[in-house]
Amino acid sequence: MTAAFDIAVVGAGPAGCTAALSAARGGGQVALLERGPYPGAKNVYGGVVYGRILDRILPEWTEEAPIQRWITRRSTMITSPQGSVSLDVRGNAWSEPPFNGASALRSEFDAWLAGRAVQAGAVLIPSTTATGLIYDNGKVAGVQTDRPEGDLRAQVVIACDGVNSFLAREAGLFEEFTAANLTLGVKEVLGFDKREIDRRFGLRGREGMDIEILGCTSGIPGGGFIYTNLDSISVGVVLSLEGLKNSSFRPEQVLSNMKEHPSIAPWVQGGELLEYSAHMIPEGGLDAMPELAADGLLAAGDAAGMCLAAGLYLEGVNFAVAAGQVAGEVAARAVEAGHTDREDLQEYTKILEDSFVLKDHRRFRKIPHLLMSDRMQNVYPGWTVDSAVEMFTVRNPEPKTGLRKIINRARKKHGLSRRQAVSDALTFIRGFG
Repeated sequence: MTAAFDIAVVGAGPAGCTAALSAARGGGQVALLERGPYPGAKNVYGGVVYGRILDRILPEWTEEAPIQRWITRRSTMITSPQGSVSLDVRGNAWSEPPFNGASALRSEFDAWLAGRAVQAGAVLIPSTTATGLIYDNGKVAGVQTDRPEGDLRAQVVIACDGVNSFLAREAGLFEEFTAANLTLGVKEVLGFDKREIDRRFGLRGREGMDIEILGCTSGIPGGGFIYTNLDSISVGVVLSLEGLKNSSFRPEQVLSNMKEHPSIAPWVQGGELLEYSAHMIPEGGLDAMPELAADGLLAAGDAAGMCLAAGLYLEGVNFAVAAGQVAGEVAARAVEAGHTDREDLQEYTKILEDSFVLKDHRRFRKIPHLLMSDRMQNVYPGWTVDSAVEMFTVRNPEPKTGLRKIINRARKKHGLSRRQAVSDALTFIRGFG
């Protein structure tokens, strides 16, 4: 037996749920496939959702979505083995509408978003894995599944099946799929009393904090993070797969080392381990993105590499939601018009080119590679921390040393040439300027 729908969305993460919601609103018969027993069951993400993109899709989301805390503090921390420097920003206005960001547990958030897609008319099919594509005359015409009752035919398939998207790869959207563009995220959820979290992080009520950390990954290219939930914190590291392979560390050891850092230990010590998990993340930026459309198929979210890792900006859910919305709308219009070839579905790419999704990725296309470079991971953190520590060290009766001399002394100590420092600075200025 083979079921038939207008549109089949594979993967009930933020991209897939939003695609199913938008496609159903557009009048299509929509199937939303999820390999887990329920949406969010297979997702181990626990981080910050920048939900303003939901304002125009689900205006009531701030009252209905299962949000843990509203992020009112953002901190970027640079560490050396014994010290750290932080840029700590508190935006008190972020605790009120319009909210800037929120911590959420995706097991809750995805289930809520999938529920809204079902309310719009999509059919949720859980515990179902898409194992391949169905073709008619070289055109995607549905997906094969592991369900005994058969496959699922559709005029358009929207691949939202995660970073290692078998569907996007089978459709030939990736010219080259390489581990060099992937990282491994390893996360623990540590339970605390809410009052203890508020005390440790200087928070009140539903205020939350997002901390991104550089220089904490035992020499492996990557970074760390801490996000406050209501009565727990998510703490973890993101590691280059190639760097991890070439190191002598296991990922849990790197996370343990970070938690023992003198600047981080006071935040995390004493927590009850509630969850340990790991997942892959696409961090290659625009240069690692596949084609977004094929005959009868679109790709969105992690399946399309839509994760921005640009230092100050670490975002993914907002790009997934925006792309999912456009994919669902374009697919519904294509089905209604009876034209679902690649040329017809390219409207999806054109719309994203004019939106923040691809504009932001294009603007910061060189930043992910710089962030993963040896200089950024193993030279700049020590240079920055040493310079700051020396700057605030009082050595009376010696007179104070000039700032330029302090910076140059630390730069030479860490083997960084002036030319390389200027070149890297210009790359950042072009991206962030």
